[in-house]
Amino acid sequence: MRITIIGAGNVGTALARGWKKAGHEPGFALRDPESDSASKAKAAGFSVAGLADAGKGDVIVLAVPWPAVEGALKGAGALAGKILVDATNPLDENLDLAFGYDDSAGEAVARLARGARVVKAFNTTGADNMDKASAFPVKPMMPVAGDDAEAKEVVSRLADSLGFEAVDAGPLSAARLLEPLALFWIRQAFGPRGGPAFAYAFVTRP
Repeated sequence: MRITIIGAGNVGTALARGWKKAGHEPGFALRDPESDSASKAKAAGFSVAGLADAGKGDVIVLAVPWPAVEGALKGAGALAGKILVDATNPLDENLDLAFGYDDSAGEAVARLARGARVVKAFNTTGADNMDKASAFPVKPMMPVAGDDAEAKEVVSRLADSLGFEAVDAGPLSAARLLEPLALFWIRQAFGPRGGPAFAYAFVTRP
């Protein structure tokens, strides 16, 4: 599957590595295709294009810092009908959530990218885990939320291919729950857990 990732930071790069290992065709669409991050992506064997080419992928993944979301989507142009995965978390300068429980980044992305089939996923664990999910003794879970059943199924398969257990989290409005879950992960990683080498998992008793 051709996957276009908007953003070549830690999350986008780790997702690209994982999907490449899984046999997909990830590449990047960046605001500046000649930037240092673009050069690193090219050196790692990934294609890099401008933002205007983002819609050429079968799936587009938004993996930029929250303040850059609106500009990135404007640069990407019309994405109507495309599967757009929102992997962002709406963190402000104090590492707190910019939204409460009455809105979410996922829903805001859907408003900005009118007509796109927006799915919330890949936001509830750290970048280092995106291409190392299979290293855990228990398969970590990856919630997938969206209003388009077919788009959710495609994204769930992408999560499975990385080694996660894709979990149907319900409609896109469930992002209101998933984004605080991500903030809890962040605070644990920078607090009691002492690092990012952990993930959420569902464990079923007999």
